[in-house]
Amino acid sequence: MSNISVPDVDNSAALAELCKEIRERALTGEFDDQAYVSQDIIARLKQLGVYRAFVPKRLGGDERSPREFCELIEQLSKADGSVGWVASFGMGPTYLGSLPEATFEKIFKTDPDTVFAGGIFPPQPAEIKDGGVEVRGRWKFSSGCMGADVVGVGITPQQGADNKGLPKMAVMPANKARIEMCWDTVGLKGTGSHDLVVENVIVPDDWTFVRGEPSQLPEPFFKYPSLSLATQVLVVVGIGVAAASLEEFAKLAPGKASITGGNEIANRPVTQYEYALADAEFKSARAWFYQAMDTVWNEIINGRTPTREQVSDMRLSSTHAARVSAEVARKMQLLAGMTAIYTNNIFARCVNDTNVVTQHAFMGDATLQNAGAISFGLNPTPGFL
Repeated sequence: MSNISVPDVDNSAALAELCKEIRERALTGEFDDQAYVSQDIIARLKQLGVYRAFVPKRLGGDERSPREFCELIEQLSKADGSVGWVASFGMGPTYLGSLPEATFEKIFKTDPDTVFAGGIFPPQPAEIKDGGVEVRGRWKFSSGCMGADVVGVGITPQQGADNKGLPKMAVMPANKARIEMCWDTVGLKGTGSHDLVVENVIVPDDWTFVRGEPSQLPEPFFKYPSLSLATQVLVVVGIGVAAASLEEFAKLAPGKASITGGNEIANRPVTQYEYALADAEFKSARAWFYQAMDTVWNEIINGRTPTREQVSDMRLSSTHAARVSAEVARKMQLLAGMTAIYTNNIFARCVNDTNVVTQHAFMGDATLQNAGAISFGLNPTPGFL
């Protein structure tokens, strides 16, 4: 566990009040219909400390641990998956920690609540200029870009550079990029994961970095594997949404009778059996997810380097938790019957949101293959660790 003293945000009245409002507004279709999280919600997330969670205290940040941050995102995701997904990019400073320290300080010293969004893929060629690169192109999946202050885009590694197979990122003020609103999906509709378009912007070399490259900054969370954290903050969205589906069904079942005159749902043996099984599978997957995280964090705060196997467990437990969460949400939808077929019904939304989480490349079948390779003493593909 963390040795850093932080305020107990997760149990605060402010968080509970915000989650209640998010849930109510999400069920009206507000975020889905406009295809982004409203700016006043982003402002409230800033007030909660979401975007300064991984900013050093010396720059006005909170220095939260990975578990503390993920637990916060889990609570927000129980209110709405899209809000949780956008909030998860509060881990942005751990990405940007691979920038030169002077650049990092320029970004966060004046505003530790700076919001970062990235469009990494597909990496685009960038022409080398004196002291920088000229960036142009289009990037997809720029979640949260509608509320971002700073954006990063993926560029083709410079010829001769040793990027270890990882993309390079060019960082710039958000107003240097144009947003093309094209996000239209079956789930996580409100994340605003639109396209970023950049036209001939010169980015200085000291505003570029290799994504996944170890940071040289001294705070413990900069030593935590950044690509694993980037995976975990997304997976925990699915965990929060699945938890919401279980809670909602537990409230629905005791008073829900079949329109055909059958027993209340809660009184049916098959419902009791299936709910208990889903609950057990969910709690087990969630527990391993956080346990793997705690193991690596404890190594770091005690001055040790996590092993490949420990980092691999974080990636494997993440993929497992994402898939179990989707299965649990679908099971609750099935048990809820015809109640759950409507577009804005909580169970339908939970199914769609958790399924989108499983589609992310970080949770793909390649993670299983890589984890298996490490189990046999083989090397994984670049970016897994």
